[in-house]
Amino acid sequence: MNSNWIKIKNNSKISLLDIPILDISDLRIEIISLCRGSVSVENGCINGFRPVGFFGKDWGRGDTRLFVVLSDDKNGVFYVSSALFKAGIREYDSITPEIPAFHIFEREFFEEFGIKPKDHPWLKPLRKNQDDYKFFEMDGEEIHQVAVGPIHAGVIEPGHFRFMCNGETVYHLEIMLGYQHRGVESLMVQRSSNRLAESICGDSVIAYNLAYSRLMETVKGISVSSKAQLIRLLALEMERAAIHIGDLGAIAGDIAYLMGTSVFGATRTLVINTMLEFSGSRFGRGLITLGGVNFDIDDDKIQRAKKTFDKVEKDVCRMVKTMLKNSSVVSRLEKTGTVSTERAAEIGLVGLAARASGLNTDSRFDFPDKYFNILNAERIHLKGTGDVNARFKIRYKEILQSFSIIGKIFDKLKEYEKEPVNCGYEVLSKENAKDVFAISVVEGWRGEVVHIAMTDGTGRLTRYKIKDPSFNNWYGLALAVRNNGVSDFPLCNKSFNLSYCGCDL
Repeated sequence: MNSNWIKIKNNSKISLLDIPILDISDLRIEIISLCRGSVSVENGCINGFRPVGFFGKDWGRGDTRLFVVLSDDKNGVFYVSSALFKAGIREYDSITPEIPAFHIFEREFFEEFGIKPKDHPWLKPLRKNQDDYKFFEMDGEEIHQVAVGPIHAGVIEPGHFRFMCNGETVYHLEIMLGYQHRGVESLMVQRSSNRLAESICGDSVIAYNLAYSRLMETVKGISVSSKAQLIRLLALEMERAAIHIGDLGAIAGDIAYLMGTSVFGATRTLVINTMLEFSGSRFGRGLITLGGVNFDIDDDKIQRAKKTFDKVEKDVCRMVKTMLKNSSVVSRLEKTGTVSTERAAEIGLVGLAARASGLNTDSRFDFPDKYFNILNAERIHLKGTGDVNARFKIRYKEILQSFSIIGKIFDKLKEYEKEPVNCGYEVLSKENAKDVFAISVVEGWRGEVVHIAMTDGTGRLTRYKIKDPSFNNWYGLALAVRNNGVSDFPLCNKSFNLSYCGCDL
């Protein structure tokens, strides 16, 4: 790697002053060169780099600085570079025609700073889109549009889906989000806290709070005990198992397999009720804090949890095997909502959706810390057919994987029973937090949750960037439903189960 990039590991920091500043045309050439291989896949591994960060910061006097973070999954490192747009320079040649995975990143950058990526193939508003949004149109005698949302039944968050159909067949789906404008990233700069971090995405409380905590601990030099680190990983895997079980039930409900809905719903409740016993919240709110965790887990709770999880695992296994023996179930899941391995790599899918399409990306294994490494967890290998069936099966396999990891953590905690769960941090100075660029990536149940922080010369937080896995994957859903019946959309949608609030930051 040349001097145009600086290397950084997960949960670490570099000096903001050391990040190279290139001309945007040179940076574009560098990006294309490094990422071009990412559209090719070998044994599930992406051959090139892929984007995890592409965002701007007001650099004063009308200037804008673009920061780019590329992931080298094979070697477990990130590469960072930047370009400075002087006041008056409001465009550059788009990267998307060469590397499609940048399409959503460039749209966001354009919307926030007004710097246009020339020749971008789909340069539409991402969040500020309620005024005069022009949907894709098709002509033909049997072409018709189906509009769903943005107001949905129940408590689902706002999002608009516009289907272009020929009869019952979906030719194109356009998804419009951005109805909430919460200003989360600005709030994190103004008054970052664990409570705010865990409120960003309500079904990923642990993943978001863990990413925030690790990031701030990295910036400020806060130490965390081994015991607390293991409890955090325990909670993360409990969150993964609980949501995956609930999603299996939701998929069962969408194909009218009500026994599955009932069984998975009941077993999910057992997992989140155990989280309630551990932390006082079924979703883990208040568990993780800077410096560690707020609650210890004694041996009595561990033994009860082991019995509970043993029952949950057996019930889930029995129900999944029963479902997959049913030909009516399999006929609804197989070859529905397919995204090929090559297309998944091309558009930059992440998380379980990527793994279901045959990509091996998983930041737990690609960017592990020593606490995850000592658990000797095994990476899941699944023939990625990329359909609803594959997304159903990857959830099932990850549930079993999570319970295996949880069991190992329970046993490992005995080695650290005398350690504190919170080391505290009040006496730390800001000296080591000056001019910092830091990154933390956590593999939430949907996929990689990316948090990036920047500070100024006084150690004050000046930029906080968040990327939810849904940011990458909404377009994957749009592609998945093409050439399916419009009535299959709820099933496809549930098999991805993407976040609205994770994009409406």
